[in-house]
Amino acid sequence: MSNSIAQQLAQFTTGLRFEDLPQDVVNESKRILLDSLGCAIGGITLDKSRIAVDFARIQGEGNQSCTIYGSPIRSTPFGAAFANGEAINALDFDAILPPGHVSPYVLPGMLAEAEVKGVSGRELIVATAVAHEMTNRFGKAMDNIRDISDGKHRMPDVLGYTSSIFGATASISRLWRESASVMSHALAIAAAITPVNSHRSWLEHTPVATIKYTMAGPITQAALTAAHMAHLGHRGDPAVFDDAEYGYRRFIGSVRWQPERMLKDIGDYWYFPKENSFKVYPHCRALHGLLDLLIGILDENGIATPEIRAIRTWGEGHVERACWTTRNIADVVDGQFSAAHGLAVGAQRLPKSNVWQAPDVVLAPHVLELMDKITCQVHPDWARLVTTDPAARPSRVEVDAGGETYSAELLYPKGTPGVAGGSGMSDDELADKFRLNAEGVLARDVVERAIEGFYELETSDNLTGLLRSLGA
Repeated sequence: MSNSIAQQLAQFTTGLRFEDLPQDVVNESKRILLDSLGCAIGGITLDKSRIAVDFARIQGEGNQSCTIYGSPIRSTPFGAAFANGEAINALDFDAILPPGHVSPYVLPGMLAEAEVKGVSGRELIVATAVAHEMTNRFGKAMDNIRDISDGKHRMPDVLGYTSSIFGATASISRLWRESASVMSHALAIAAAITPVNSHRSWLEHTPVATIKYTMAGPITQAALTAAHMAHLGHRGDPAVFDDAEYGYRRFIGSVRWQPERMLKDIGDYWYFPKENSFKVYPHCRALHGLLDLLIGILDENGIATPEIRAIRTWGEGHVERACWTTRNIADVVDGQFSAAHGLAVGAQRLPKSNVWQAPDVVLAPHVLELMDKITCQVHPDWARLVTTDPAARPSRVEVDAGGETYSAELLYPKGTPGVAGGSGMSDDELADKFRLNAEGVLARDVVERAIEGFYELETSDNLTGLLRSLGA
């Protein structure tokens, strides 16, 4: 009898050694860690983070073993993982990896355990690589927000990122050095307690829910729960991934189910370094191509913001959904997804940092007034181009100013990996992004040591000190 999918995923994870990792996998894992922690530190003052820290404080009495990044508050592994997941995602500045956001869901649990257990940098790199690769492979097997059918965009009825629980669970179990048998039960238990995929509801309704598409906190805690339950002796359903009729595929609501994509060449071929995109702007990635073009047009032609008479844009196929078309901006989260608002903020040419999310910027009268001059449509070639090139984000912008019309187009926004056709962010650019995110929260010497520590992560035998230095 062949091994179940859960067993094969567990065998891959437990059998992996640091020495087995290609250099691009090592490098991208370190870059993801640095960028994600910077996003958490930069987003710690937003309401999404504040509420999460308050929740973590409730869970931290009697056990304050784990750091909440950018905060003086400490909590339990469960409490810190919840707060750090929410903080990484608070600015919507964290990296994008299909099926969407991954790092806020998979990193916090393993980071909490790494701090408590004092694991080595090599072990954290392996855990990070496993978490992102496994999540990306689950995404390839299931419905996706950018799915195309018969040359047209097909928006699935059930949509979300909760399959990230498997990468999160596997990484935690890996740090605990669990056997393949225990880990396979942890993955199966994770399938049984996966939070619902509520993303589609969020897309279609306004005012925009401030918890956003899928809360990171509950997924981080569910992954910790699954790992603990298997460690303590619970069994999961061994056929949960294999039975498409009654298993995970059915109760998570995915129409498409191609489990062979989870396993093909696993360990020999790594997808995530080639598909992971870092964000240049603290705004939904769907807008980044348009922001690149708009800011480029304004800068290259010396156009001052008050001179703008109209901005016309063509972009992502799903920008017609309610959360992106909203012009009723009452909260920072509303602004993170409104296409017109994001472009109005981008036109101000502010530092690419949490300044974009400051209430006095989000709700500034001149920003809200500029929204009235902006129109957004789907790019006519979007479905055709995405069908053949999943990394593509075709974008076009026209700006009327000073009696002239200026226009520009692109296929790949900044931050798209070069192997996917774009121009990825360099190590120096990610370091500068970390500095901007940490400005005013951490001392400069702490920031520089953190950048050096993460870029040289494989040389560290114990990460407790490095991770604890990131608390305010």
